[in-house]
Amino acid sequence: MPTRAPLLRAVAQTAYTLYALCVFCACGLAALLLVVVLPGVRRRRAATRALARALFGLAGMRLRLRGMEHLPAGQCVIVANHASYLDGLVFTAVLPPRFGFVIKREMAQVPLAGSLLRRIGSEFVERFNRHKGAADARRVVRNAVNGESLVFFPEGTFSARPGLAKFHAGAFITATRAGCPIVPAVVRGTRRALPPGRLRPWPAVITVTLLAPLPTHADDSARETAVLRERARAAILGQLEEPDLAAA
Repeated sequence: MPTRAPLLRAVAQTAYTLYALCVFCACGLAALLLVVVLPGVRRRRAATRALARALFGLAGMRLRLRGMEHLPAGQCVIVANHASYLDGLVFTAVLPPRFGFVIKREMAQVPLAGSLLRRIGSEFVERFNRHKGAADARRVVRNAVNGESLVFFPEGTFSARPGLAKFHAGAFITATRAGCPIVPAVVRGTRRALPPGRLRPWPAVITVTLLAPLPTHADDSARETAVLRERARAAILGQLEEPDLAAA
């Protein structure tokens, strides 16, 4: 007699997906309304942080933050692995509202999401046009030099294959020129909660671990930037428990 377990799981998955979609839409629309009416980037970020936390709570995705003692009181640049579309929302939920995000420019063209991201002070960076990408990078550095704390996903994208890919240099150039520390961070659980290439979420425990800060020096030469990048990547890889895709 065939088991009913796969059928029941498929029904539960569909029901949860519809529920999670409703939660996401409700929180997203509330966030859009608030970022339009609230003055000041800090207030808008605080509002989106509260709504992101509500979204995960309502969706049954438990957030855990470890290593908060490693987060400097002043300016810093956080670099984290990237595994899912949920990663940005997770960091929005767990970090103080003083942090902005550096995001691929394609997101600026996504209806509604692009407007929300602009209103909370996100930095968009072109990945495919070298000239535009250089101009975007200079703007990000200027804002960092003026004291803004930023979050980067230095892999630039994510794939269905678990593991840590090669890091781009932008976050590390930004930190050295701003003279602020790099804080490596590891996010786990988002790949299970919303796997790449699928729109079928599932409840999961999501953990963000902040690691010990890496100091930067005034020397922003290519060699020093490369050393900092590899130190941050090694720290993340050591905690991630996933393969090193750059060595494959």
